[in-house]
Amino acid sequence: MSKFDAFKVITTERLYIKVAGQLKELIEQGVFKPGERFPAERSLAEKLGVSRPTIREAMIALELAGLIEIRTGSGIYVASAQVKKDLQPSDDEIGPFENLEMRYIFESEVCALAAQRITNDQLDRLEAALHKMEIEKHSAIACEEADSEFHLIIAEACQNTAIYRTVKWLWEARNKAYRSTEFFQRIRKEGVHPSIEEHRKIYQALSNRDSERARLAMKNHIDGATDNAAKHFED
Repeated sequence: MSKFDAFKVITTERLYIKVAGQLKELIEQGVFKPGERFPAERSLAEKLGVSRPTIREAMIALELAGLIEIRTGSGIYVASAQVKKDLQPSDDEIGPFENLEMRYIFESEVCALAAQRITNDQLDRLEAALHKMEIEKHSAIACEEADSEFHLIIAEACQNTAIYRTVKWLWEARNKAYRSTEFFQRIRKEGVHPSIEEHRKIYQALSNRDSERARLAMKNHIDGATDNAAKHFED
């Protein structure tokens, strides 16, 4: 055996994967038994010393691995039939709550800047995207396509290529990553859809060229989207 065979590849593991891995071990050790209810999200966050979004990402990983069952309105339970799947995401995968947190920070400032630079043509396109969301509200795919178009027009209005590409990347990460797409499909079935009223408030602030109102409207929108998505885990 070569001395070099003793070395192990160094990997950077995401925090929510470490949390999911620890909970997986507790399930496998029988600390939490099949059919048993998990502690509440807030309690887990306090016990493990991590944020609630990190717990949500860990729960999504465990749910998609077949280790737990999330029963909205009841709680989180250890799955009766254990299915062994890999917890580790691909290197370029962004979790849905990681994405929402980044969008809350970034897109609110993007919206404030867009209020200063948006053109009448872009406002017309925003209104058209908003109208499409309203008429397609019963079609999840069409409504969400209009939703992403709405946000990308705002990014375009900043007249900054770096900003536009970053917002585009965030939306592509949201719509293409396996864990993210699976999660959003589940919450859509639970009745969680883009809020047309919140988008209308963003449009109104932009049409008034009001940066402060635009920033606040975008923050409220993404904050509301995060709260609605988090209801998936609530009992």
